[in-house]
Amino acid sequence: MNFNTALLHQSFGGDKSSGATLAPICQSSAFAHESAEKLEAIFNSKAPGYAYTRISNPTVDSFERRIAALEKGIGAVACSSGMAAVTMSLLNILQSGDEVIAGSALFGGTIDLFGDLEAFGIKTVFTEEVTAESVSRLATDKTRAVFTELIGNPKLNVTDVRAVSEAAHKIGVPLIVDSTTATPYLINPFDHGADIVVHSSSKYINGSGNAISGVIIDSGNFKWDCSRYRGFEEYKKFGRLAYIAKLRNGIWRNMGACLAPMNAFLNSIGLETLGLRMERLCDNSKMLAEFFEADGRVKVNYPALRSSPYYELVDSQLKGMGGAIITIRAGSREKAFKLINSLKYASIATNIGDVRTLVIHPASTIYTHSTEEQRVNAGVFDDTIRISVGIEDIDDLIADFKNAIDKSENGGN
Repeated sequence: MNFNTALLHQSFGGDKSSGATLAPICQSSAFAHESAEKLEAIFNSKAPGYAYTRISNPTVDSFERRIAALEKGIGAVACSSGMAAVTMSLLNILQSGDEVIAGSALFGGTIDLFGDLEAFGIKTVFTEEVTAESVSRLATDKTRAVFTELIGNPKLNVTDVRAVSEAAHKIGVPLIVDSTTATPYLINPFDHGADIVVHSSSKYINGSGNAISGVIIDSGNFKWDCSRYRGFEEYKKFGRLAYIAKLRNGIWRNMGACLAPMNAFLNSIGLETLGLRMERLCDNSKMLAEFFEADGRVKVNYPALRSSPYYELVDSQLKGMGGAIITIRAGSREKAFKLINSLKYASIATNIGDVRTLVIHPASTIYTHSTEEQRVNAGVFDDTIRISVGIEDIDDLIADFKNAIDKSENGGN
């Protein structure tokens, strides 16, 4: 199947019992069975079925199967948020004394999470960019994972997944990729050697800004060495499904990071238009970025521009598309605020991936808890504006931003 056909038909067939074309919302906490023996078998993973929604749910299961198929993985686990997905993907394999190599240009919440993990004895070794060279240079006998965003948010640096995955595998650790900003429309990271993929599915997968959620997908390709990843000993019997089995039967289940059935339903609906939306979002983003570059009054950052240092990697790895986030620098914090406040169509909101254009001043919001060094490493300055481009008509967006730049340049008059 091609992409848009797969969104509608791959690993999905509606509800066969009723003929409904959408998976129904099973808004139930628990599921009854005809005998104690049947519930025992289900509860102990010896028979298929559902017992309790914190552990599994038909609506959530449908969403997980669709995402796993779309990312070419062997299984997926949906979570209550994107941050829950990042957290669970790491804690499933890490313990006190372990180290993670990660890029310093991460989303502010992820940087905060790595700081929180220090209290549990898990150290993060940050590098300006996650490259094959930096992974090889920073690796120690305590390194247990490499973590990176595929397209950094908001720095918009692009990771060479194949090169980094090869470097990670040489030191015997998995590559975990946050592909939220790229989406499966631009790339399947498993095709390039990644081992685990996470998404904040609240964003482009959902598409309408109406449901918080996250999802972890496993390639099934990484060989878990039980001498280094001691928690995997009892899951060796699951073979390629060891990571997913450990996650479902361990920390994800026990910490209660499950996705609500209603949110899974909303994500499944949004997923069906992902290809159409991403095509429009990427086209709009490139044209808006080209306008900023030609206008010259703000400094623009967008990886699909020919002036970007990531242009060739975008062309070879991401089908020439740079995603749907642009950052601009207005010249000062005052100008940035005036520009933001002068926009007519863009909502001032802390989200990405909506059908509407959203703008935010990262330094005063999502990076307010970060140090100055962390903000600079993430490409966040006092005059930075992050734009999550929507599906509006591009002529209207360009006219709106031109008018806002005019007003910011003229003191707001």
